[in-house]
Amino acid sequence: MQVRTRHTPAFGVARLLLAPGEAVQADYAAMLATSYGVVVTPARSGSRGKVRRAVFTAPAEGGWVDVAPALPGDVHTLELDGMAGWCVARGSWLAAAATVRAEAQWQGFRGLFGADVGFLEHVSGGGAMVLACCGSLDVVPLEAGELVTVDPSYLLAYSELTQCRLRATSPQLPQSVRTGEGLLLDFAGPGQLLVQTRNARAMAAWLAGNGGGR
Repeated sequence: MQVRTRHTPAFGVARLLLAPGEAVQADYAAMLATSYGVVVTPARSGSRGKVRRAVFTAPAEGGWVDVAPALPGDVHTLELDGMAGWCVARGSWLAAAATVRAEAQWQGFRGLFGADVGFLEHVSGGGAMVLACCGSLDVVPLEAGELVTVDPSYLLAYSELTQCRLRATSPQLPQSVRTGEGLLLDFAGPGQLLVQTRNARAMAAWLAGNGGGR
């Protein structure tokens, strides 16, 4: 799978170019269009029976699939090398090569979330993965020993080798490991962070309250 982007950084669209017979995993709701003949197979259902993810398979002559985020912002292609994985914000996943695996209950999250499913999922394998970014994208490289604190609402992804600690913003505030509400992430280098410049949860709530969710 090759990825070509357009309309970035404000209203990004990613075109997934597929070889003959190649399949790609994608968020079904993010599909904008496909070339004729691409076969869509639902892969996972969400609440109320809604299809969350699907597999798109190109016909014998190859094809393409266009995906776009629900919120205004950039799209970012993450290239997985088959060695070190990445931890990505749940809900930011737009599409991935069939060779990419996602785990919400990765063993490495035990120190952050315990036995709960948190606001991150771990991705591994090899190939391209397309992430939706609310607003623009900041790439934050961390040198060895360098420290930075990030609000989970603005975190898009970080390399799994980056040291990470989760803590409460304040004991007086409500906290949720499922959403990241009331929590902060401390990171220590070496490593790399991908940070979005807008709060995706707040943006979605604002749009829903102003009729954008209809």
